[in-house]
Amino acid sequence: MTNAEATKTTETAAVAEQGAQVAPEKATSKKAASQKKGAPKANKGVKKATKQAKVASKRQAKEKATSKKAPKAKEAVVPREFSKKSIVLDLLRRPKGATMAEIAKATDWQKHSIRGFISGNLTKKMGLTVESGKNEAGERTYRIAK
Repeated sequence: MTNAEATKTTETAAVAEQGAQVAPEKATSKKAASQKKGAPKANKGVKKATKQAKVASKRQAKEKATSKKAPKAKEAVVPREFSKKSIVLDLLRRPKGATMAEIAKATDWQKHSIRGFISGNLTKKMGLTVESGKNEAGERTYRIAK
């Protein structure tokens, strides 16, 4: 090959047409998402255990619901001696009943707690009938109806 031929081949290589400019194809990532530094690793066994526990508790609840017998009439539960419940019941069983102030002094409860105890515990849970009225002084009194 002569010098002239060598220069021709290099010129032609330099002058050759360029192809269309296209972004290179993006390679798919072969790496999975990485954890944040210091993050605890997932314990797959825990998820399975909690799911099994939930299923078991639902089963037990279903069995309890189906095994319940017909509801009985509410039985009055005898409170422990010297408990606040027994103190309030003794006060309310008096012929004139007890005022809100007397119950509050004997139990150290606030008025809203006394009202809640009377409506929730005595009337709903124990099935007692509690009468409410005002005395001569205008104070609210409660007593258990006979």
